[in-house]
Amino acid sequence: MLSCHSIRNFLCSAAVLLTVAAGARVKPGIEVLRDNGFRGLEGKRLGLVTNPSGVDSRLNSTIDILYSAPGLELVALFAPEHGVRGDIYAGETVESGTDAKTGLPVYSLYGATRQPTPDMLEGIDIMIYDIQDVGSRSYTFISTLGLVMRTCAETGVPLMVLDRPNPLGGEKVEGPLVRDGFHSFVSQYKIPYVYGLTVGELAMLINEEGLNCGQNGREEPLKCDLMVIPMQGWHRDMLFPQTGLPWVSPSPNIPYPESAVCYPSAGLIGEMYNYLNIGIGYTLPFATFAEQWVDADELKEKLDSYRIPGVAWRTIHYKPISGRLAGKLVHGVQYYYTDYDAATITLTQFYVMQAVWELYGRNPFESSEDRIPMFNKVCGSDYVSTVFGGSMKVSDILEYWNADVEAFKRLSAKYYLY
Repeated sequence: MLSCHSIRNFLCSAAVLLTVAAGARVKPGIEVLRDNGFRGLEGKRLGLVTNPSGVDSRLNSTIDILYSAPGLELVALFAPEHGVRGDIYAGETVESGTDAKTGLPVYSLYGATRQPTPDMLEGIDIMIYDIQDVGSRSYTFISTLGLVMRTCAETGVPLMVLDRPNPLGGEKVEGPLVRDGFHSFVSQYKIPYVYGLTVGELAMLINEEGLNCGQNGREEPLKCDLMVIPMQGWHRDMLFPQTGLPWVSPSPNIPYPESAVCYPSAGLIGEMYNYLNIGIGYTLPFATFAEQWVDADELKEKLDSYRIPGVAWRTIHYKPISGRLAGKLVHGVQYYYTDYDAATITLTQFYVMQAVWELYGRNPFESSEDRIPMFNKVCGSDYVSTVFGGSMKVSDILEYWNADVEAFKRLSAKYYLY
């Protein structure tokens, strides 16, 4: 069996799905709630925000668990991006309707509205949230959580968050806070890009620190009646393979727990179309950097020369099966974290952009100008696109990228449950 230290240092891209023998056994919030006899929910009418990742350790859906529990009445489901059953692809509108399995009404939170209306919560005594987070600010499910919290505050309906592991662990914090004027559904809170909190801890921080200012960050913060059901057995230094829990993809391009680590490592490049393929449309989402015009050996040699802490590179050649480059042979690199604690995972993509500029003179901020506004939204400011886009040197943004980390760690530590 791999030791905790070995697992962290062996963590790599989505090419390898780590299998860990039974050891640490983490109980997610839904199991803790069930084992405690659903205390606090007796005789209540429940609303549930969830998706396929809301399961117990034996893959029983939270929908089914609550629907069949005696003394409870699950009355409505609320669908984030991809829908409660995961049958809607990325970015596509989710329609309200009826859940085929339970017959319950499903209210869309990724369609005509992204915040539940008071009418949707009529007749509900408690709202429940159970979705596997990925630990990155731009992932839309935590934005949905905040908007549900706002409506709960407005209507006086309590909210219960069933906690789950942060697959990035509870110690890694990276990136700048969102700046005023750049709040959006992919940067809703003034938090770093990687924030090192479980979803329950994040909900507490949002609630208590006045960060719940709506999708555009301009409304008055609202505080709801929040309850968090903590996990049992989770520790801050755990990565997901150490939990003993099954990974259920919370969205199509996060198929493995390693994909959650790759997402903040490559996702910003993914906003710049016609630049580099990052494994989307292939079997390694967010795990590669490749194009037809790249010399894989040359790019690897350049990246090796940077001696980036905790990162190793290998050459790769593949044909995407969908998207812009479907059926075309691309060349590039795949990255691995040989020392996860030492690596600044969010900067991996910027080193690649620097190397591509130095080798090929290609600047994504010039070739994909129309995508800069979306890049800025995800990044949380225009500082990076302006400064880094001008010089293509990682050293020019290091101070800015790291400036908010220590202060946020001190602030967020007040809300640690583990």
